[in-house]
Amino acid sequence: MKELNTLENLCFRIGAVLMLIGAALNIVHPYISMFIYGIGTLMFTLMQVRAEYEGRNVTVMRLRRQQLLGCCCFVLALVMMSMQQHQWGPFRRQEWIVALTIGCVLELYTSFRIPQELKK
Repeated sequence: MKELNTLENLCFRIGAVLMLIGAALNIVHPYISMFIYGIGTLMFTLMQVRAEYEGRNVTVMRLRRQQLLGCCCFVLALVMMSMQQHQWGPFRRQEWIVALTIGCVLELYTSFRIPQELKK
Protein backbone atom coordinates (compact mmCIF):
# COMPACT_ATOMS: atom_id res chain seq x y z
CA MET A 1 0.00 0.00 0.00
CA LYS A 2 1.15 3.49 -0.76
CA GLU A 3 1.73 5.32 2.51
CA LEU A 4 0.11 8.70 3.02
CA ASN A 5 2.37 11.56 4.04
CA THR A 6 1.83 13.39 7.33
CA LEU A 7 -0.53 16.03 5.95
CA GLU A 8 -2.61 13.45 4.06
CA ASN A 9 -2.79 11.23 7.14
CA LEU A 10 -3.96 14.20 9.21
CA CYS A 11 -6.60 15.02 6.59
CA PHE A 12 -7.72 11.37 6.63
CA ARG A 13 -8.14 11.35 10.41
CA ILE A 14 -9.87 14.75 10.54
CA GLY A 15 -12.27 13.55 7.83
CA ALA A 16 -13.12 10.46 9.85
CA VAL A 17 -13.78 12.54 12.97
CA LEU A 18 -15.94 15.00 11.01
CA MET A 19 -17.96 12.10 9.59
CA LEU A 20 -18.58 10.80 13.10
CA ILE A 21 -19.55 14.24 14.42
CA GLY A 22 -21.81 14.87 11.42
CA ALA A 23 -23.61 11.55 11.78
CA ALA A 24 -24.13 12.04 15.52
CA LEU A 25 -25.20 15.67 15.15
CA ASN A 26 -28.04 14.67 12.83
CA ILE A 27 -30.22 14.02 15.85
CA VAL A 28 -30.11 17.65 16.98
CA HIS A 29 -29.24 19.76 13.89
CA PRO A 30 -29.89 17.77 10.68
CA TYR A 31 -29.11 20.62 8.29
CA ILE A 32 -25.75 21.51 9.84
CA SER A 33 -24.81 17.87 10.28
CA MET A 34 -25.25 17.25 6.55
CA PHE A 35 -22.51 19.77 5.77
CA ILE A 36 -20.15 18.53 8.48
CA TYR A 37 -20.65 14.93 7.35
CA GLY A 38 -20.18 15.97 3.72
CA ILE A 39 -16.85 17.70 4.38
CA GLY A 40 -15.67 14.73 6.42
CA THR A 41 -16.74 12.27 3.72
CA LEU A 42 -14.95 14.26 1.05
CA MET A 43 -11.72 14.37 3.05
CA PHE A 44 -11.89 10.70 4.09
CA THR A 45 -12.78 9.38 0.64
CA LEU A 46 -10.13 11.41 -1.21
CA MET A 47 -7.39 10.23 1.13
CA GLN A 48 -8.65 6.65 0.89
CA VAL A 49 -8.40 6.83 -2.90
CA ARG A 50 -4.89 8.32 -2.71
CA ALA A 51 -3.62 5.32 -0.71
CA GLU A 52 -3.22 3.07 -3.75
CA TYR A 53 -2.14 -0.54 -3.80
CA GLU A 54 0.67 -1.16 -6.26
CA GLY A 55 1.23 -4.88 -5.70
CA ARG A 56 -0.13 -7.97 -7.42
CA ASN A 57 -1.75 -9.83 -4.51
CA VAL A 58 -5.26 -10.74 -5.65
CA THR A 59 -6.64 -10.86 -2.12
CA VAL A 60 -5.40 -7.36 -1.29
CA MET A 61 -6.77 -6.06 -4.58
CA ARG A 62 -10.19 -7.54 -3.70
CA LEU A 63 -10.04 -6.03 -0.22
CA ARG A 64 -9.06 -2.69 -1.72
CA ARG A 65 -12.15 -2.78 -3.97
CA GLN A 66 -14.26 -3.50 -0.89
CA GLN A 67 -12.66 -0.53 0.82
CA LEU A 68 -13.54 1.73 -2.09
CA LEU A 69 -17.07 0.32 -2.09
CA GLY A 70 -17.30 1.37 1.56
CA CYS A 71 -16.30 4.91 0.52
CA CYS A 72 -19.04 4.85 -2.12
CA CYS A 73 -21.50 3.86 0.61
CA PHE A 74 -20.40 6.90 2.63
CA VAL A 75 -21.03 9.17 -0.35
CA LEU A 76 -24.39 7.48 -0.95
CA ALA A 77 -25.28 8.10 2.70
CA LEU A 78 -24.52 11.79 2.16
CA VAL A 79 -26.83 11.92 -0.87
CA MET A 80 -29.57 10.13 1.04
CA MET A 81 -29.07 12.48 3.99
CA SER A 82 -29.58 15.48 1.73
CA MET A 83 -32.69 13.87 0.21
CA GLN A 84 -34.10 13.45 3.70
CA GLN A 85 -33.26 17.03 4.65
CA HIS A 86 -34.70 18.64 1.53
CA GLN A 87 -37.61 16.17 1.14
CA TRP A 88 -36.92 15.30 -2.51
CA GLY A 89 -36.27 11.99 -4.19
CA PRO A 90 -37.24 8.53 -2.99
CA PHE A 91 -35.34 8.60 0.33
CA ARG A 92 -37.15 10.89 2.75
CA ARG A 93 -36.66 9.13 6.08
CA GLN A 94 -33.62 7.66 7.82
CA GLU A 95 -32.48 5.35 4.99
CA TRP A 96 -29.03 6.95 4.96
CA ILE A 97 -28.25 5.06 8.17
CA VAL A 98 -28.32 1.76 6.24
CA ALA A 99 -25.77 3.01 3.69
CA LEU A 100 -23.60 4.40 6.49
CA THR A 101 -23.72 1.10 8.38
CA ILE A 102 -22.75 -0.92 5.29
CA GLY A 103 -19.87 1.46 4.61
CA CYS A 104 -18.67 1.21 8.21
CA VAL A 105 -18.76 -2.58 8.19
CA LEU A 106 -16.78 -2.72 4.92
CA GLU A 107 -14.19 -0.22 6.16
CA LEU A 108 -13.82 -1.99 9.50
CA TYR A 109 -13.39 -5.40 7.87
CA THR A 110 -10.82 -4.20 5.36
CA SER A 111 -8.90 -2.20 7.96
CA PHE A 112 -8.12 -5.46 9.77
CA ARG A 113 -7.72 -7.76 6.77
CA ILE A 114 -5.43 -5.66 4.54
CA PRO A 115 -2.56 -5.44 7.09
CA GLN A 116 -2.87 -9.20 7.71
CA GLU A 117 -2.55 -9.92 4.01
CA LEU A 118 0.36 -7.51 3.56
CA LYS A 119 2.29 -9.28 6.35
CA LYS A 120 2.06 -12.61 4.50
